[in-house]
Amino acid sequence: MEFKKGRVSPSGMEKKWALLLFIIPFFAAFLLTSLNMGLLSSLSTIDSFLSFLPSKFSGDRSAIFVESKLSSAPPALATNVPRLAYLISGSKGNLNQLWRTLHALYHPHNLYVVHLDLESSVAERRELVARVANHSLFAKVENVHVIKKANMVTYRGPTMMANTLHACAILLKKKKHWDWFINLSASDYPLVTQDGSAWMALSRDFVEFCIYGWDNLPRTLLMYYTNFLSSSEGYFQTVICNLPEFNNTVANHDLHYISWDNPPQQHPHILALPDLERMISSKAPFARKFKMNDYVLQKIDEEFLGRRGEGEESIVPGGWCSGEPRCSDVGDEMKLEPGPGSQRLTQLMDKLVRSNNFKMNQCR
Repeated sequence: MEFKKGRVSPSGMEKKWALLLFIIPFFAAFLLTSLNMGLLSSLSTIDSFLSFLPSKFSGDRSAIFVESKLSSAPPALATNVPRLAYLISGSKGNLNQLWRTLHALYHPHNLYVVHLDLESSVAERRELVARVANHSLFAKVENVHVIKKANMVTYRGPTMMANTLHACAILLKKKKHWDWFINLSASDYPLVTQDGSAWMALSRDFVEFCIYGWDNLPRTLLMYYTNFLSSSEGYFQTVICNLPEFNNTVANHDLHYISWDNPPQQHPHILALPDLERMISSKAPFARKFKMNDYVLQKIDEEFLGRRGEGEESIVPGGWCSGEPRCSDVGDEMKLEPGPGSQRLTQLMDKLVRSNNFKMNQCR
């Protein structure tokens, strides 16, 4: 009798099953005997036995499913101080503005990714790489990373969203332990010191879900939002509000003070000194947009960040600061000296999270 190519004859199949029926009871008896005799003390011994099998049967079984690597959160650090992971993005002519914002935000416990998009010149992008590499404190702590292969970023379409996801992937790769992702631009500026406490702030667990995705929702929505004019304003919000495991973590606030002209224009009102009182009264930790080197930034430095007469490229002082000149070295990075900004931020969080309407306003 002839059989088509690729099929197994019944007689051959019977021989293979007969061989398996002989081997399986023998192997089971071997395991039971070994356990009774104390030869196998744990499952790790069985794993070592399986390592001798061909790779398609053994191999790295944890690598078969990505979920097995992501289902559990990273081990908790021996500290209650959260680690923040920042993306600070800029475009043509934003190099110095981005550099100033980075210094105002810097803390050795945090993590930073900085990016100048393709609209900026090659010279600007190279200068950013050189500044980070030659900065003695950044080089020592190694927590500032530059996206060297610039992305195209515009306010229309999915490019801003794609750039944010790119930065998230870098942050997940660079550091195992961080708690919150905060997305900023070079025209943003902090109103509180980093010892206190992007348009959005996202938890690491949620960022990990969006990047590695053991569910199709992030990928499906990513394709859906590529057809939107302002996809960056809705992607993460839509994902998180459609996930039962995350939607109860939403606080409906972007943590920014933003002022709009009347009637509203395409971009927010440019903030200046007359806006300072309203910025601080908002209790938001960040504000936007600012002009480069506007006098209001100096006032924020001096009155709210504790950076007095030290230049716009000096680090905002904190409890971690050591060495001479000040903050040129890292002492105890867990030592915090909260300023008045931390009290304002606490009041904002109390108002958002502890209000009676909190759950009603999460994903409306």
